Amino acid sequence: MIDLNKKWYAIYTKPRWEKKVDALLIKKEIDTWCPVQKVQKQWSDRKKIIEEPLFKSYVFVNIGEEERVKVLMTDGVLNFVHYLGKPAIIRDEEIDLIKKYLSEADAQIEIISNIGFKENTKVRVNHGVFMDNDGIVLRGGKKKVYVQLQSLGQVMVVEFPAEYLSPVK
Repeated sequence: MIDLNKKWYAIYTKPRWEKKVDALLIKKEIDTWCPVQKVQKQWSDRKKIIEEPLFKSYVFVNIGEEERVKVLMTDGVLNFVHYLGKPAIIRDEEIDLIKKYLSEADAQIEIISNIGFKENTKVRVNHGVFMDNDGIVLRGGKKKVYVQLQSLGQVMVVEFPAEYLSPVK
């Protein structure tokens, strides 16, 4: 039977913790999904096919409101992905579509983050020692972003990987 109170949410994880978080949530009996795809990696001496998370630092959970704290109290979970100040609900159809694409034997999916931050955009830091601090983008790009952080009346300019940031509305 489908629980109508349960909804899909995306959660931020520590970098490279997607599979660990997925396993920890399963132990807590949380309905979780970490989409992975097989990717060929090349080292200097060999090639190997490995399973890599499709979305870096994201895991999906299908939970009711009462399970949110249980998810947040899991090692490696940083926060829920938010949209307009609330945890973003992922539609069942979107989850099904991702599963459908991944089920195609020869499908290779490339995720391109829409994170090209523009100058003067207000952002929130989601990882690292500056987590939960807001700043203003001084110079932006797809990979590295320079952010001005106000603290103690002083201004710090810090370079961040773009995936550490999310826009603030």
